[in-house]
Amino acid sequence: MNDTLAFDRELLRRYDRPGPRYTSYPTAPQFQPSFGAGQLRGHIRLSNAGARALSIYAHMPFCLGPCFYCGCNRVITRDAARGERYLERLLSEVALVGPLFDHGREVLQVHLGGGTPNFFTPAQIGRLLDALARQFHLSSRAQRDFSIELDPRTVRDGDIAALAGLGFNRASLGVQDFDPQVQRAVNRIQTVEQTLAVIEACRANGMRSVNVDLIYGLPLQTPEGFGETLRTVTEARPDRLAVYGYAHLPEIFKPQRQLDTTFLPHPGTRIALLKLAIERLSGAGYRYIGMDHFALPQDDLARAQDAGGLHRNFMGYTTHADCDLLGLGVSAISHIGASFSQNHRDLPGWEAAIDAGRLPVWRGLALDEDDLVRADVIQGLMCRATVDIAAVESRHRIAFARYFSQALARLRPLEADGLVTITPAAIEATARGRLLLRLIAMCFDRYLEPAGGPAEAPRYSKVV
Repeated sequence: MNDTLAFDRELLRRYDRPGPRYTSYPTAPQFQPSFGAGQLRGHIRLSNAGARALSIYAHMPFCLGPCFYCGCNRVITRDAARGERYLERLLSEVALVGPLFDHGREVLQVHLGGGTPNFFTPAQIGRLLDALARQFHLSSRAQRDFSIELDPRTVRDGDIAALAGLGFNRASLGVQDFDPQVQRAVNRIQTVEQTLAVIEACRANGMRSVNVDLIYGLPLQTPEGFGETLRTVTEARPDRLAVYGYAHLPEIFKPQRQLDTTFLPHPGTRIALLKLAIERLSGAGYRYIGMDHFALPQDDLARAQDAGGLHRNFMGYTTHADCDLLGLGVSAISHIGASFSQNHRDLPGWEAAIDAGRLPVWRGLALDEDDLVRADVIQGLMCRATVDIAAVESRHRIAFARYFSQALARLRPLEADGLVTITPAAIEATARGRLLLRLIAMCFDRYLEPAGGPAEAPRYSKVV
């Protein structure tokens, strides 16, 4: 796989249009309310026959204060009792859904996301893991991946040691930017010292991998200030970094309405920030994995990509491709067999379903054969920047050129601009095209309308 990047400012500017992030295909806007708990039970039964391993995601929605850039499903509170009530219902959801799965199916991944999972104490998180262990076969293998998202500002003394003692071997830390003026603009004051202390504690307690999240395109960001953040972070040497482009969608995410849009960087500055991040991370020895993710060559993420085991889902890039995903908690999404399902996005709706003893399914989708073929192609692009045409034809028994004639026609302008190469054997993103993987994948998305249709609607962020 070609893992080099070529930065073409003019092409990035010209192709910077809204599009899905492809954490699933079909994407979440295609999910339908007609898919409910009965359909999910049926897909779980079918999946048990295949005995695939499992990945479990639990959404922990509470935060102590709002970050104005945030697009996550979160609840702002300082009331610890609300967290306890949520945990009790989460344990009830585990008890509801757990018996539907064959107990022999190994759980290779557990991920706690949010919100702020460390809003909950290690003792509370331990109760969740105990409940999961009663219902599921949690792996004890060294390859298992038990991870948690952490807000360094609210990590307490002894928390990291306790979490490591519970079996967590990977942590992801939100940083975004260390520039004080940017932090004030987005309402997230976080010191370098707080962050570095958590990174060191993770290492001291034997965690295998630490990820740091950064965002470019925030209000008042400058190349000078963001460059200092990049210097600080690369010196700390996290195993992975995610460098996200800020998606300003105030129509969808209410906290963003509190930002002063006059402070958002000009599109040219935004692209300069991305270029700076790529240059600094590449120069520090990080490998570009795809989209907005970088990893050291020895990290599990890079190794999984080399071994063909990289996968992209609602948790981003993950290392276990051959797993069904079970989502727990408010708004969580599951990918079981040939289906997607999502829990209620609003807390009262999720709570009411749990209290009534019902699986809290809000909407979902049963994938048809065409969805499966296109999902396979899009996964190849997002995880390896290439489509092995013969392999797709063999797996799905299609004639690729005939089946994807319209997609290939949409790819031709990208080929003419040097973003992709098309041969009878493969479709591959070039060094210039790897920063525009979303755009290439969009050519295979049958749910997108021509320019000016839903693809251009504000439900999608821009691709750069």
